[in-house]
Amino acid sequence: MIRRNFVRKKENFVCEVCGFETIGDGYTDHCPKCLWGKHVDENIPGDRKSDCKGLMEPIMVIYDKGKFRIFYKCVECGKEFWVRAGKDDNRDELLRLGC
Repeated sequence: MIRRNFVRKKENFVCEVCGFETIGDGYTDHCPKCLWGKHVDENIPGDRKSDCKGLMEPIMVIYDKGKFRIFYKCVECGKEFWVRAGKDDNRDELLRLGC
């Protein structure tokens, strides 16, 4: 059985793309400076079940209903998915990728 609920995990990390030191809040799943992420989840956010561990490239951003959403594609395996932008995400990068 696959769990469908979000799994909150407070994790700090150093971005493998820009080197920014990120303090996680339990919802942080990408670098707030450059927006790149890491393919660590497989079925639901926070499950940390992916064996891939490739970098997740931010491809585009949409702004809908007052919120930014980021579309990612893994540079290793090609998995694609959407995530919500964080409150501290670099707005210049969000606007550069979309809107």
